[in-house]
Amino acid sequence: MPTPKDAQDSTPHHTAPDVIVVGAGPAGLLLAGDLAAAGLKVTVVERRAHTAGNLTRAFAVHARTLEVLDARGLADDLLKTGQKLTRLNLFGSFALDLSRLRSRFPFVLITPQYEVERVLERRARAVGVDFRYDTELVGVEPRTTGVTARLRTADGDPFELGAPYLAGADGVRSRVRESLGLPFPGESVITSMVLSDVRLAQEPESVLTVGGKGDAFAFVVPFGDGYYRVMGWSRGREAAESDPVELSEIQEIARTALGVDHGLHDPRFLSRFHSDERQVPSYRVGRVFLVGDAAHVHSPAGGMGMNTGIQDAANLSWKLAAVLRGRAEDELLDTYHAERHPVGAMVLRVSGAMVRGAMAGGPLTRAGRAVAARLAGSVRPLSGRAMRMISGIGISYGAERGEHPLVGRRVPDLALAEGRLYELLRKGEHVLVASADGPVPVAVPPHTVRAHWARGSSLLVRPDGYAAWAAYEPSGRQRRRAGR
Repeated sequence: MPTPKDAQDSTPHHTAPDVIVVGAGPAGLLLAGDLAAAGLKVTVVERRAHTAGNLTRAFAVHARTLEVLDARGLADDLLKTGQKLTRLNLFGSFALDLSRLRSRFPFVLITPQYEVERVLERRARAVGVDFRYDTELVGVEPRTTGVTARLRTADGDPFELGAPYLAGADGVRSRVRESLGLPFPGESVITSMVLSDVRLAQEPESVLTVGGKGDAFAFVVPFGDGYYRVMGWSRGREAAESDPVELSEIQEIARTALGVDHGLHDPRFLSRFHSDERQVPSYRVGRVFLVGDAAHVHSPAGGMGMNTGIQDAANLSWKLAAVLRGRAEDELLDTYHAERHPVGAMVLRVSGAMVRGAMAGGPLTRAGRAVAARLAGSVRPLSGRAMRMISGIGISYGAERGEHPLVGRRVPDLALAEGRLYELLRKGEHVLVASADGPVPVAVPPHTVRAHWARGSSLLVRPDGYAAWAAYEPSGRQRRRAGR
């Protein structure tokens, strides 16, 4: 079936893409941009119209995500749009000192999700991604040698688009996931949360205000345009998601949770929603992949949702590019699920524990929660582990038995003779960091960037910033493995 002209925007289109990406959120945009930068033909299908909006779901960009963006030359532009927060308060009684993170970005950047999408879309367009806005996915038909996407324009005209691979980055109500018949097991954690975008008469003391007292919790965060996002929950206010939200309800929740409502007024958006914990059992089904909220969804506690989706995309993109360019076998793509599914499960556990602690009822339970939070915040190993997990810095992938302990771990932004490691990663290739006399693995991937490191050790860094191989000293066993 031919592709109708009214399904296309002004971006030059490819009639035979290598990859179809469904969804133009942060995960889909990063994935599409990476693939196109690797020389592949990519089409992004998005149900929404291409209109600039000020509605957003996420505000926190954590350190590891900023490193991912830095490896694409985008972090500095994004930093200009928000405010840095070095101390992250979790419902008032537990705080993380992010300045202790061993990263070029020892903070969380508070900026609306649409700013992240803006820098990612600009990059994707610059490298030739074909965007189809106002185009709805009707269904996915996996085939032996590819995938066919059945699509429909805003005018209702049907058409089909085929590609060797398809990625579903189309959110919690993923049509890709539903079309594959995949279950999305889990449960609702919070019902009847209220959401508002408002102006404030009194500006909060912190760029991110989080609090929970008694039977309510709330947080306040700025858009940067004079409006603030205020979100909250109150025990006993169980209403249907379709029930209207009044400004007075937001004000009361804020006063209960924070002790002050900051003079909320002039709302431009009011809504009610529920928060689920769900994860699809498989991130890969043949030639179809799920990333971001299409694969996992959880509570907003910790601000890890958008960050996890972006990191999903960074893990998948270089693997898809390697297979499509003939540099790796298809089995490499199985490692996407193997590496990222446990991360999604961890995020569900961490965010779930935080939000359940905030919702704990009864004076004894709340007292125990406060004591536990203060203990976790004061014991350095506990707070350090929580900080690394929430920021993404501590996320690592399993290594095979006998591998060097660094394999599968995030590699920090090393200072090299040729510049910073993450600047070299912008080529989208492996980077071999080695001293003149350091060991080198036998199977060095093609198109590897070689960089000098004035130490007696070596690292082979994957395009997503994780160690693929490592050696400190050329021991006998390592020499044999390195072919020496």
